[in-house]
Amino acid sequence: MRRALITGGQSGLGAACATRLRADGVEVLTIDLAPEADLSLDITDADAVAAAIEGVGPVDILINSAGIVGPNVPFWEAPPDKWRQTFDVNVHGLFNVTRAVIPGMIASGWGRIVNMASMAGKDGNPNLAAYSASKAAVIGLTKSLGKELAKTGVIVNAIAPAVIDTPMNAKTDPAVLAHITSLIPMGRVGRAEEVAALVAWLASDECSFSTGAVYDISGGRATY
Repeated sequence: MRRALITGGQSGLGAACATRLRADGVEVLTIDLAPEADLSLDITDADAVAAAIEGVGPVDILINSAGIVGPNVPFWEAPPDKWRQTFDVNVHGLFNVTRAVIPGMIASGWGRIVNMASMAGKDGNPNLAAYSASKAAVIGLTKSLGKELAKTGVIVNAIAPAVIDTPMNAKTDPAVLAHITSLIPMGRVGRAEEVAALVAWLASDECSFSTGAVYDISGGRATY
């Protein structure tokens, strides 16, 4: 049985991915700030992440789903501490966890890493500069790492959802949410289980000739 780690695994897309992978016969361990998580820790704490993952043992699949929206304000009004916090969780936290699992995946000759990016990282959303910029960083990291690991058996891809019905988006300013939903040709937000289905394929043996790629799941919003 393969083992998966899912950051942000107690809610939203992370929880949906955990449910789907367990149904597919994968052993799932969640990482989250929530005390109910299998590993309750702050992914921005590099030392805590390294110690926790060392204690877990081999990891075959990593789903980097932890993330925050950050400040919903014009760029020039974004508080510096909130800007840094957005990058600390969405980029530096992803770095900490991914860096900790890669050596074991290389040693075993097999691994799947799926990073949650966003359409915001490709198109940019108004009044969400920190979030958009952090998700663009996730896309760039995915493309670079996919090339670095291309001959190791470790595959790295990202997904770029449009707005999905999750608790995180429930906290987004209603005007911002209405704007980004209006950009979706299907005229609706996505469902978490739809995203989980794509993640399940990217985490499987069936995904064997794609790495460093970004998969849109956007109801037709994607333009490139």
